[in-house]
Amino acid sequence: MIGRTKTGAAVCLLAGSLAMAACASKAPKQLPPEPTGVATQTDDGANRIIPGSQADFVQQMAGQDTIYFDTDKYNIDSVDAAALQTQAQWLMKYPAKRATVEGHADERGTRDYNLALGERRANSAKNYLVSLGVDASRVTTVSYGKERPIALGSDEESWAKNRRAVTVTID
Repeated sequence: MIGRTKTGAAVCLLAGSLAMAACASKAPKQLPPEPTGVATQTDDGANRIIPGSQADFVQQMAGQDTIYFDTDKYNIDSVDAAALQTQAQWLMKYPAKRATVEGHADERGTRDYNLALGERRANSAKNYLVSLGVDASRVTTVSYGKERPIALGSDEESWAKNRRAVTVTID
């Protein structure tokens, strides 16, 4: 009986090994292209940002990819206008790039109210970009309301950071 158990165990082990070998993934013959929205590493180890990528946009904007709003407001002030002008210049430089403006709100208010406010904020930023010459068909909007806070506190400083519109480029 013990000999049968050892033989059965060996057969099971062999069958399992064969099954695992058959499931092993094989390297593709051709690798997919590099993603365009990230920094790449060169042969000398230095990171290089691809012009026209999301990483390039963020670097060129130096924090101006986000505009901030007062409580319950969606108007563009002079600081926001300067940031949007910088964004528009970058978008005009890369006419094939599209962008999404994400509208956000702080945690106060109902979900529906904050979604509507986030939408107004995103549309306000989009309309300003369009007024600067960016083709409206290149810019979409989305509202996240209070669902994606950048600051988690329940104080004025956190709320101020969450009342925003963020421009993100897409390929």
